[in-house]
Amino acid sequence: MLQSVEPLSNQSISSPSPRKLWLAAIKPPMYSVSIIPITTGTAVAFGETGKINWVVFITFLLSAILLLVWENLCNDVFDSETGIDKNKAHSLVNLTGKKNVIFAIGTICLLLGIGGVLGISLWQQDGSILILIALCCILGYSYQGPPFRFGYQGWGEAICFFCFGPLAVSAAYYSQTQTWSVRALVASIVVGVATSLILFCSHFHQVADDIAAGKRSPIVRLGTGNSAKLLPWVCASIYVTTLICIGLGAFPIWTALVITSLPATWKLCTLVNEYHDYPERVQNCKFIAVGLHFWSGICLGLGFIL
Repeated sequence: MLQSVEPLSNQSISSPSPRKLWLAAIKPPMYSVSIIPITTGTAVAFGETGKINWVVFITFLLSAILLLVWENLCNDVFDSETGIDKNKAHSLVNLTGKKNVIFAIGTICLLLGIGGVLGISLWQQDGSILILIALCCILGYSYQGPPFRFGYQGWGEAICFFCFGPLAVSAAYYSQTQTWSVRALVASIVVGVATSLILFCSHFHQVADDIAAGKRSPIVRLGTGNSAKLLPWVCASIYVTTLICIGLGAFPIWTALVITSLPATWKLCTLVNEYHDYPERVQNCKFIAVGLHFWSGICLGLGFIL
């Protein structure tokens, strides 16, 4: 999905280069999904306490990235078993033909990620964040993993919201303060919605494959037209929530910097509205959503730090 769409020439499309396929399989931009919840929770903690434990922050950040690697690798393996990725040239399983190796690497990343969180818990003599992250992992597995495969039932966006929103942000905040915060919880709603948008947008170009594999994603259920109409309202909730919290005094005025991500929102909604039923035109909207998620998350966290 990372590769750009090649223009039609003589009724054919040139094949993507191996480099582009590997970049698409590894998905470098997607790892902001694991970074933003940790930076947001830590930023809220800094805003309230004026200090950051950098060892905890860096350990948690690396652990979150490893856990997302695990989830991405395992999702490739599980999707290969349902046949939904048969037309996905940049699936790691399709690229390597070694499903067991991919699964083993993912498992190693899971153990290392959990090990980092466990280390923080043992150091602080408090298992709260370990419980939260374990719950994230369980939900993450249930997304594509058998026998649950909740993503195939249309629950993927909700799972993303809770894993990368309330659970991860609250865990990051707690790792710094060993207390809970309503402010961090509200901030996590903004992050969770922005994360779910990425998954929501990833389905526009693969409706046919989803239907063939029996995957009832929200795009399949609503249709691409209705989903395109819903998208601006979901995006607007990010800004409305932030502005309401500023008005109520829950967020500092500097969090209004989130508004600087509006160009990405406009680009995303305009593209999807115009090309929602043209898979080859809309396939990269997911990465515009990644940009929206990254900049809104960075600006939100920066607002709490300032």
